[in-house]
Amino acid sequence: MSTKKIIIIVVIVLAIAGITAGTILYSQTGIIKVATGKIVRQDLVSTVSGTGQIKPKTYVVVGATSFGRITHLYVKEGDRVHKGDILARVESVQPESTVDAQQATIASSRTDITSYIAAENTAQANIAEARADLEQKKFDFDRAQALYTAQLIAKQDFDAKKAAYDVSAATLDQRVAALAQAKAQTDSQRAHLDQAVASQRANYDALDKTISRAPFDGLVTDVPVREGETVVVGIQNSGGSTLMTLADMSVITAEVKVDETDIVNLRLGQSADVTVDALPGRTFKGHVTEVGDQALLRTTGIATSQSTTGTEEAKDFKVVVTLDQLPGEDLAELRPGLSTTAKITVADKPNALTLPIQALVQRDAAVEKDLASHAGKPASTTASTDPSGAPVKPNLAQGVYVLATIKGKLRANFVPVTTGVTGATDIEVLSGLKQGDEIVTGRYQVLRALKSGTLVKRDNSTPTTTDDSSS
Repeated sequence: MSTKKIIIIVVIVLAIAGITAGTILYSQTGIIKVATGKIVRQDLVSTVSGTGQIKPKTYVVVGATSFGRITHLYVKEGDRVHKGDILARVESVQPESTVDAQQATIASSRTDITSYIAAENTAQANIAEARADLEQKKFDFDRAQALYTAQLIAKQDFDAKKAAYDVSAATLDQRVAALAQAKAQTDSQRAHLDQAVASQRANYDALDKTISRAPFDGLVTDVPVREGETVVVGIQNSGGSTLMTLADMSVITAEVKVDETDIVNLRLGQSADVTVDALPGRTFKGHVTEVGDQALLRTTGIATSQSTTGTEEAKDFKVVVTLDQLPGEDLAELRPGLSTTAKITVADKPNALTLPIQALVQRDAAVEKDLASHAGKPASTTASTDPSGAPVKPNLAQGVYVLATIKGKLRANFVPVTTGVTGATDIEVLSGLKQGDEIVTGRYQVLRALKSGTLVKRDNSTPTTTDDSSS
């Protein structure tokens, strides 16, 4: 074959290749590469996270109840104590002296009562003697009166018997009065004894206040004082000296702060997974036991009702999660103040119809429908203004772009959807889509400008450069 013929053949082949390549490139003009995904069914769990710290449900600040110098500290930070254990002692010389002096007064009062009771008994015996003497004098007087009436004795003898009788009666009255006086003295001394005993109870209370005891089984979390320091009792609005802080670790909570946008989804009893920074790899189970109704300023932690400034800033709400004591699980490693994170399950939908969250967009449904109906045709003349010339307010709807093959070409059309529970990366579909539908999931710069009726091409390869969605 001659060189001329070879050159002609090569030129023809190159021309055919050029025409083919040009046709392919022209046919792909306007086609956008998109990442795609499918509507699937899966178990969907929605959680709300909050950070905070471990706190005991019950804790008490043990303060000084008596003025004086600390003579003994029986515990240190980290010790576990039982209810009634002695924690500390304050000097007690004066209270002990007061108790001893009052005890002597009580003993003296009891001795006086014994003496007065003996006096009562003596008065009783004197009365018995006076009654016997009065009875004898009554007999003598009656005989003398009979004899005097019969004129057998002289008037002088009769008067003597009558006088003896009157003296005996007066003596009995005197001794009865003496008995009443003795009883009154005894009763008075008994009242003095009761008063002394009551005062002694107050003295014992003052002495007992020099000893601090554990109000419950717990853990000593803070001891800010040392032996030899002087402590004072709080007065009016001034706090007194703090001896230590005691925490009841039988019930442990995680007190966390939750963003104001999530608080509306929280309810009492919802389950939670609690992790502690100091114990990596461990997860503790718990449940919500308190949902705060007072917003807290994020920068200061002060309740909005107590804030004196009108600064608008992000707010949190306090949520308390009580840890569950599971069989075989040891919560003794937990300490008050440890940083913690709680993931609270607010919804759990098994076998839910879901779509990736990043696929959701906001569009004017009427405009998108018009664009889809005019796909491949001249541009629509949909009016963007009303008859008065004012701009038409877009009727935005939430939806996704669904892939559909129309006349052999792959296009993306906007479909409004209704959503439900939101998970970490997926969201529940309530209406608008069915299982197996293929939708556009990205990339962000593509979804931002995508319109219904646009020709698309699947491209689920991993991007080699950072796109706008990462910014």
